[in-house]
Amino acid sequence: MQNNTSDFLSWAKEKQLRIEDVLDEALPPEQQSPQTLHSAMRYSTLGGGKRVRALLSYAAAELCSTDISIADAAACAVELIHAYSLVHDDMPCMDNDDLRRGKPSCHKQYDDATALLAGDALQTLAFDVLSTPELCAQANQQISMLNILAKAAGSTGMAGGQAIDLSSVGKALNQQELEAMHSLKTGALIHAAALLGASSGSLEKIAAVSTYADNIGLAFQVIDDILDIEADTATLGKTAGKDANSNKPTYVTILGLDVAKQLAQQLYETAIDTLAPFGDEALRLRELAGFITQRSF
Repeated sequence: MQNNTSDFLSWAKEKQLRIEDVLDEALPPEQQSPQTLHSAMRYSTLGGGKRVRALLSYAAAELCSTDISIADAAACAVELIHAYSLVHDDMPCMDNDDLRRGKPSCHKQYDDATALLAGDALQTLAFDVLSTPELCAQANQQISMLNILAKAAGSTGMAGGQAIDLSSVGKALNQQELEAMHSLKTGALIHAAALLGASSGSLEKIAAVSTYADNIGLAFQVIDDILDIEADTATLGKTAGKDANSNKPTYVTILGLDVAKQLAQQLYETAIDTLAPFGDEALRLRELAGFITQRSF
């Protein structure tokens, strides 16, 4: 796996600051009624996380020469969907986690009802942002982007993956079943983030981004499972060892730690190979693949 360069880290920092500003502008001000709901939305979205999904949107946009305003909307929408999913996942009826991004989860900082509504509102705001009139010169492009995000977030995407995850606690899944679950729970939104950024590209580039995102999305989850074993709570910003303690199937429990690391490496290499035809145009996507797969190492 390649080392991150200072140039890439500067680019990533610039985009992380950019998406923070875009999200701040998109979210209702805290002073606007209902104040508690808007406060919870901002609390759960701003000032935390590596913004990997947003970075994927921006990197794919650079490969495909997507207009920056479209890239901003794409990055904002996927981060809002991601934030909503974390708020709901942390609730007692789901994964019941009290810590997120190094601070109390939304339902702990506020209450269960506010967290539920905050997640709902963040989800709808994502589609509000992506459906902004005249965002795209071609209406078909914008409709396609909305469709990509809807499918990624729904019952055949992220929500469906979470449902399978909840029903799999204590069960002995095989690797194929685990991959199917995570391709929905984690991979679907990562895939959408890249495709939304690539929405102005040629069919060849969009196909390559799709394959790249499939492999990086899976690698992301494999690394998450490794981190759950190897990293501490302070490093993760969420409760370490939660999956193991909850008796959830993971790549580490199924494959073992060493084989799980080998799988992450293989997925990384496949993603990189997919970008070979595009040379320096795909530089940021290649560097981002290294960034994702080296989060713990």
